[in-house]
Amino acid sequence: MTRADKYESPLVSRNASEEMCRIFGARYRITIWRSLWIALADAQRRAGLKISKAQVRSLEKARDDIDFKAAAKYEKTLRHDVMAHLHAFADQAPKARPILHLGATSAFIVDNADLIIMREALGVVRDWLSNVIDALGTFAKKHRAMPTLGFTHFQPAQLTTVGKRAALWCYDFVRDIEEIEYRLAGLKFRGVKGTTGTQASFLELFDGDGRKVDAVERDVARRFGFDACEPITGQTYSRKVDAAIVGSLAGVAASVHKFANDLRLLANLKEIEEPFESGQVGSSAMAYKRNPMRCERATGLARFVISIANSPLQTAAEQWFERTLDDSANKRIVVPEAFLATDGMLKIVTNVSRGMVVYPKVIASRVAAELPFMATENILMAAVKAGGDRQALHERIRGHSQAAGAVVKEQGGVNDLLERIEADEAFAGVNVRAATNPKDYTGRAPQQVDAFVRDYVTPIRRRYRKVLEQSADLNV
Repeated sequence: MTRADKYESPLVSRNASEEMCRIFGARYRITIWRSLWIALADAQRRAGLKISKAQVRSLEKARDDIDFKAAAKYEKTLRHDVMAHLHAFADQAPKARPILHLGATSAFIVDNADLIIMREALGVVRDWLSNVIDALGTFAKKHRAMPTLGFTHFQPAQLTTVGKRAALWCYDFVRDIEEIEYRLAGLKFRGVKGTTGTQASFLELFDGDGRKVDAVERDVARRFGFDACEPITGQTYSRKVDAAIVGSLAGVAASVHKFANDLRLLANLKEIEEPFESGQVGSSAMAYKRNPMRCERATGLARFVISIANSPLQTAAEQWFERTLDDSANKRIVVPEAFLATDGMLKIVTNVSRGMVVYPKVIASRVAAELPFMATENILMAAVKAGGDRQALHERIRGHSQAAGAVVKEQGGVNDLLERIEADEAFAGVNVRAATNPKDYTGRAPQQVDAFVRDYVTPIRRRYRKVLEQSADLNV
């Protein structure tokens, strides 16, 4: 069978970055497995077990030369992937065969490797988030003072600014990067714990000397950049760790979904669009279409991650006593795919955020169509100051508003509310047009954007300046 004859996940072929695909690839995972075996053997040697430097060096020499075919052959017989790779590794370093995997269980290999992989994958997610925040921060600052119609319930509401709306999107992603940073800061190594977490096998190896067992665990953890190990485990680390991490990714997905949906709505309103390339086809049938396909794809990926966030919680709940193996098949799918989909959607959002197209005249025309209704409160106050009766004036404005609304909705005409009020002698002493400057209705939105960018976006830019402007070119 050729590649085209077999199913390939679209998360890999169409969405995720090469870096994220590499992190969850078999070669990287098995290289970590082998590194863990080497680290354990060397730490045990340093703690006094009869393991030679030559044995450790033989393992180090063979580490990157992974024979996947040999491992597959072993697994067909053994029905155990860790043991299969253990035998394949030992075949390549026969001098070290007697000391490989001393006192360990497969969870030492798989769980610690999974934690290392998730830590690196979280770093990739964090870096993408920093790029999204940077791009949206730039966009918000540029359009900080451009009045636009606000919506509540997707009905016209008071004005805001284009930049303020972008800052709202951006703040969701700021919350996400803080959440990812929190997860990274709190992530612990599973450690050297043995079959049921009691460290009994390691205690036996060191003739009951618990201090040496602790020294081995600290040594191995430090080699992989962990300052702390889980204080207590069964055979595995608690699967609530996976649930918390995937839950954090689902939080990112919710932010992506909100942003992408808003932009899709704005595209329909013809106010703001995602980038659209000169040769891009919007529809196979309707040649004029400019469908927001990037945001649509991001929305679909986000919905997928949100939908699978429940699975790791169920896995955590289903772990019987010290462990049961029903977690394995589930987490092999859920954890990688949650990361691959999150990576893919953030790549899309970075791409879109850097190239959003704004149509100021359309935005201004929609503001102009609705502003007369919003201006009525100011017009009313000005008329009262000129000596009018508030209640009587309010009733007149209400009547004019309903009549103007009927022209717009029933006749498809232009909003003529201001002309109606100007023609009403009750408002003869009021400069009606003076109440219709859109910038008078955006409140402190521009200043809020300035403060947000200064206090939240700029510190993130400083922390992640080395990874900003990473390429977000899309595969398709």
